[in-house]
Amino acid sequence: MSELSRLRWQCRRGMKELDVLLEGYLNSNFSQATPPEQQAFAGLLELPDPILMAYIVGRASPENEEQRRVIDTLRRTPGD
Repeated sequence: MSELSRLRWQCRRGMKELDVLLEGYLNSNFSQATPPEQQAFAGLLELPDPILMAYIVGRASPENEEQRRVIDTLRRTPGD
């Protein structure tokens, strides 16, 4: 399985809202992201849904600067 296929599979979550946001980022932004931002996105996909959603809605913020950048981009990326 390619890295992109693995990430696409990990974008499928238990919450439709997360599916749309994560797949939108993967389709629109991932290929242009810097390698550290790509790693940060992959790291975010390892998180439980409630934590990831808290980051996206602004109830919490990741400590990692690259993950904060990815979250900011996720918020601005239209879903597919």
